[in-house]
Amino acid sequence: MTAPNERAAGAASGPGGSNAPGPVPLSTPADPPHRTDDDTAVRLPPELSDAARALFGDRLGLAAAYAQLLATEGVVRGLIGPREAPRIWDRHLLNCAAVAELIPSGASVTDVGSGAGLPGLVLAVARPDLSVTLVEPLARRTAFLSEAVTALGLEATVTVLRARAEDCVPGGPVADLLSPADIVTARAVAPLDRLAGWCLPLAVLGGRMLAMKGASAADEVAEHRDVIDRFGGGTPVVRWCGAELIEPPTTVVEIVRERDVVPARAGSSRKAARSGRRSGSDGGPGRGKTRRG
Repeated sequence: MTAPNERAAGAASGPGGSNAPGPVPLSTPADPPHRTDDDTAVRLPPELSDAARALFGDRLGLAAAYAQLLATEGVVRGLIGPREAPRIWDRHLLNCAAVAELIPSGASVTDVGSGAGLPGLVLAVARPDLSVTLVEPLARRTAFLSEAVTALGLEATVTVLRARAEDCVPGGPVADLLSPADIVTARAVAPLDRLAGWCLPLAVLGGRMLAMKGASAADEVAEHRDVIDRFGGGTPVVRWCGAELIEPPTTVVEIVRERDVVPARAGSSRKAARSGRRSGSDGGPGRGKTRRG
């Protein structure tokens, strides 16, 4: 995997700004974090303390530091809504940390559309054994992620990559910047059919896509099952994480990458998903092909 402090040489300009896509240099914030009107908003609620200790262990203090960053710089920069500050622990940190129970020890994780670092940065805080790459196309978000990684001392295990996930798939314009991962995560990024086209090609064969979803997870699985299959995914399984710790538990759609499917051209995931919904048995998404060993 490319080193965190490297810039991609000669890469095309990506969305969200004029800088070239690629690994983002890690840096500390130029100014002290802004403060919210009520700093008690980021304190761990007593009723959540047991769950937080179970999920973060001896890194609970690090999670608290990240909560403070989200409630201050995250709000100021528009990554977290002001009304979300009082709910950072239950709605964001614990909700994301619960996904760690599905990730094996020492796994590599790619977090697609990381935004403010949810769930990728939360997983890196909770699980120091993981190697995490945060993939995010917008410059202002990758700037926050870079600063947060440095502020939290996570430089050894976290890489920030400014790129669109669909450009990182094999054959894409920046595919060489990202190695296949054991686990690919996504939270509130896109419908399941589009996620399958973006995330499954980023996983190793036998690796898994973990898509955090809401109450409509089962409906999405039923609607998009054929598209998932055409992208090489196995039968989706809806799992509930942290069921004995948090309420409600985190809903995750787990999909194993069973086959190496190559889209007809890079960046065709959205068109492929639409094609999958319309087509019969005469073709897959973007008329993709399956590599045979």
